[in-house]
Amino acid sequence: MTRRDLGRRTLKYLAWSFLLMALVGGSARAQQPKPGTVTLKGQLVCSLCWFEADRKETPYGTQADIECAVDCAEKDIPPAVAVKTEEEFKLYVIDAKQFKQNKKKWLDFIGKEVEATGRVRVNKDKDYLTIDDLKVLPSQGAAQESAAIGSVAELALNDLFGVEQKLSAYRGKIVVLNFWATWCVPCRQEMPDLAAIQNEYAALGVQVVGASADTISTRSKVLDFIKETRINFPVWLGATTEDVKRFGLGPALPGTAIVGRDGKILLVKPTVITATELKKQL
Repeated sequence: MTRRDLGRRTLKYLAWSFLLMALVGGSARAQQPKPGTVTLKGQLVCSLCWFEADRKETPYGTQADIECAVDCAEKDIPPAVAVKTEEEFKLYVIDAKQFKQNKKKWLDFIGKEVEATGRVRVNKDKDYLTIDDLKVLPSQGAAQESAAIGSVAELALNDLFGVEQKLSAYRGKIVVLNFWATWCVPCRQEMPDLAAIQNEYAALGVQVVGASADTISTRSKVLDFIKETRINFPVWLGATTEDVKRFGLGPALPGTAIVGRDGKILLVKPTVITATELKKQL
């Protein structure tokens, strides 16, 4: 990883921190802890879906976890900060009012490691956290991203018609492989840039491929998404957390990997990618 990459990563985490500050009503200026506040470090998770599995055996962040979090958000079930202790995890449920103020933005950070400063109250054996300051921590997946660079990773998924497609079939082209889902808000935001890259660079041997976490059972939603965002590149269905991980990404979406003409991974971006960033790599 180059110094420029590290600089970009730092800017990315700063941007996430500013967004999270907006969620909790903070400002860009550093805040002094208030009396009685605590600082917690853990993973932002769905306070209900967390209990779907033994988290000692199955880490949170699978595709099923993320989809469950989206469903729970629609039912006004707030997320929580899962803090790991010596023997188990302890959940601090986010204040319901803070969550309802901007549910969609909270979902953007499900699965990410965060540092939360706020006040804890206990009600009926549950711990609730009213947040004063919240920031995203550097991902432990940084080493995973670095390890993926230069490796050859295959991906085989079915297209919208149920026909298997393979990434290796595009050998000889530069592939912009974007992992997304219809329920992912930031995924929608980056589609115009991906479509623009497809238009501008296709003649130069660049191919954008959209690998959706949606399955064939939600094909109608995918088709609506394609129409609304004017996607002009191939869309494959059924991308899993394990698929994303092989490309140094995940578990949160979106994520993009640029694959060279020789099939080797050139770049991974574990968040929204812009046309400007892509053009620097093509």
